[in-house]
Amino acid sequence: MPDSPPTIKTRLCLLSDTHTQPPLPSTTTTHPYRLPLPRSDILLHAGDITMAGRVSEYETMLDVLQNADAELKIVIAGNHDITFDKEYYEEFGHVRHGGRKEDLERVRRMWCGEEARGRGVVYLEEGVRTFVLRSGARFTIYTSPYQPEFCHWAFAYERDEDRYNASPQSAKFQAPNPIPPWPQVDIMLTHGPPSRILDQTLRGENVGCENLLRAVRRCRPRLHCFGHIHEGWGAERVKWDDRKIESLEQDKQRMLDERSAHIDVSSDSERPLQFGKETLFVNASIMNVRYNPVNAPWVVDLNLPLADTSKS
Repeated sequence: MPDSPPTIKTRLCLLSDTHTQPPLPSTTTTHPYRLPLPRSDILLHAGDITMAGRVSEYETMLDVLQNADAELKIVIAGNHDITFDKEYYEEFGHVRHGGRKEDLERVRRMWCGEEARGRGVVYLEEGVRTFVLRSGARFTIYTSPYQPEFCHWAFAYERDEDRYNASPQSAKFQAPNPIPPWPQVDIMLTHGPPSRILDQTLRGENVGCENLLRAVRRCRPRLHCFGHIHEGWGAERVKWDDRKIESLEQDKQRMLDERSAHIDVSSDSERPLQFGKETLFVNASIMNVRYNPVNAPWVVDLNLPLADTSKS
């Protein structure tokens, strides 16, 4: 393995599947998802921002994220955010709005315009981006809103399509944005889960993506955050050499008190995460399977690389 670059402890707040539900009032005592959202350096939202991609829903949730206490707020779409998937919306998605079409350009301007960016909100499509924080932390993130076809919602692909790994030139489908191998990516943010990692439904079915699992094995990021499967909320630490999976249990009362579920795998923790040897997986769905906001946001402390200031 190459020499490890210097790193700095960084705090992340992780959300997914909010479905237009703002945090509950601060006076609420029964749910951890309440105001204010935990302070962080980076906030990640893994999609399903809304219930059905209406302009009014986006306005509600953009206000939530703009007011969150984080320097950088990275957001991707999910299958319910149908107005971000233009081709799908024009072909079928508008039917979900009773035939009254929403303004796709208004939605995009709202999330990609100067006002959102000025408040630290960055909407990303599928691909790889690198960011530098004021602390000097420099990280590379892979993002994708896609997941295996599900009840004819947006950003879907057939299970025999591989969006995440490079294919032979003879293959019928070529991944437009294959995930780079280790050590090029620090964080993965996808809407859907990889196969057999926090992807089990109430029926006991593992519905995550096999090709995404193959890709994350190659990529070995420090953190992979996702949602989509509401009942899969949780966190697991995976060691790649022996494929050992450790479930990271949380204390319910502490989550209520702190408005979050907290994991520390930074250099200050008892067991710092070993980049390239293990990955922290988090299903950050706020909603349960009945669309009640019972799950806690996640707060994760981990180390990210420091930018090389000698080149500037």
